[in-house]
Amino acid sequence: MNQLRATLRLGAFFIWCGGAFAASLLAQLMIVLMPSVGVSAKRITAKVWARGVCLIIGLQVDVQGSPPEPPFILVSNHLSYIDIVTLMSVIPGVFVAKSEVANWPLLGPLSRVASTIFVDRQSKKDVVRVNAEIDRILARGEGLIMFPEGTSSQGRSVLPFRSSLLQPACSAGHPVNYASLSYHTPSGAPPAEMSVCWWGDMTFGDHFWGLLQLPSIEGSISFGDQSVAAGSRHELAHALQIAVIENFRPVSDTPEGEPETKCMDLN
Repeated sequence: MNQLRATLRLGAFFIWCGGAFAASLLAQLMIVLMPSVGVSAKRITAKVWARGVCLIIGLQVDVQGSPPEPPFILVSNHLSYIDIVTLMSVIPGVFVAKSEVANWPLLGPLSRVASTIFVDRQSKKDVVRVNAEIDRILARGEGLIMFPEGTSSQGRSVLPFRSSLLQPACSAGHPVNYASLSYHTPSGAPPAEMSVCWWGDMTFGDHFWGLLQLPSIEGSISFGDQSVAAGSRHELAHALQIAVIENFRPVSDTPEGEPETKCMDLN
């Protein structure tokens, strides 16, 4: 039964994403020709795509609090490649990811559907370029979503936030919103920290196939009730991490002393 479920879902997933990719290209063209109409079309396309993926993989998203209205900068903890789908089903925006993701099988094309900008964190010049792009995104009235931990985890805790891409918010005095993500699976199914969260030395293909076999996934987004501002990007990163921790619902019951290693280094 699990194998059949996964096979049917995989077929539906590829068909749905193919159509969404074509629609996203059309929306990008409209942004060039008619910016205001194109931005609206892109938001609608992204939300419809994400909600369709949620339906296909059995992901039910519970939302606590109110998502911010665009333009916004939103940060969140990072647990899995499905974080993009979880968030976008509720609050469409442009994501930030490391440059290598653009060339990854499946994840690369999906990241493009999700309107992702890619950054080479090892290059200060590229960080400057992306920060300028962030300014343009906000000026167009769009939202920006990033995962400052820089890597996905098993959901035992919230990792320290990196600050480099928060500079535009500090320079412009732009408050930053935050959200906390968590996942759980039904009784009798593999635990979410192993079947939904992607970390350690897990391979994408095996993990995604296992995720498709799950009967359902409970995802939760807890939006903060106020934005955060600070005088420096380092202070802002620390304040946002504390705020996310306060809303965080742990996925894993792993004892605090056991190590947690990275798998997905997105931004």
